[in-house]
Amino acid sequence: MQYETAGALGNGERIFITAKLPGYIKVGSDDYIEKYLFLTTSHDGSGSITAAFTPIRIVCQNTLSAALRNSSNTIKIRHTGNAEDRLKEAHKVMGISNKMADELDGLFNQWTKVRITDKDVMKLIQQAMAPSKEVLKSLKTGEELSTVFKNICDNAFMYAMASPTQQTETTKGTLFGAYNAITGYFQNVKEYKDDEAKVKSIIGGTGQLRTQAAFDLCLGYAKSGEEALTLN
Repeated sequence: MQYETAGALGNGERIFITAKLPGYIKVGSDDYIEKYLFLTTSHDGSGSITAAFTPIRIVCQNTLSAALRNSSNTIKIRHTGNAEDRLKEAHKVMGISNKMADELDGLFNQWTKVRITDKDVMKLIQQAMAPSKEVLKSLKTGEELSTVFKNICDNAFMYAMASPTQQTETTKGTLFGAYNAITGYFQNVKEYKDDEAKVKSIIGGTGQLRTQAAFDLCLGYAKSGEEALTLN
């Protein structure tokens, strides 16, 4: 692993490190995704170390992490002074990273072959970005949506349609492009108070919740098409 960045969250009570893993996830012929681990821990040793697998699409520095339905993209590591236990924990981290990389490689390449209309892209964005069941209900019944919510969806849709990174062979008109549009909104469009707020949103906060919702919707769309966007 190659350690690239380190910093503190809050008032310094938690620290983080990003570590680049060897190799890439290759989507299509030339869309490369780097494999990273994002590790956080507390200074006082009271909490476990958290390691999260966070793939990043190189062309737009876009974090594409998501938990698969049968496995998480994070693992808790116990603080231990025993060398053998540490090796076991390290093997767990590398195991989950390799498994996630292999599964996302297959999924993302599959999604580049699934076509999606602009209308369905907007539906997917709206459902992924919905902050509550009430908003989902309004989407189903056609009730008026808040200006704030409409602006969020419009900005994400504009990114989906106009960003140069959305005009490539792997993203233009594809399900992979639709997923990347939502993750890209939180990475490259949304304005944050500061870098710390951005990190907290993308890793464990609102951004991660919304992109996980988008990931799950894309899984459904790949299986059953626009039917996956039908609100019950």
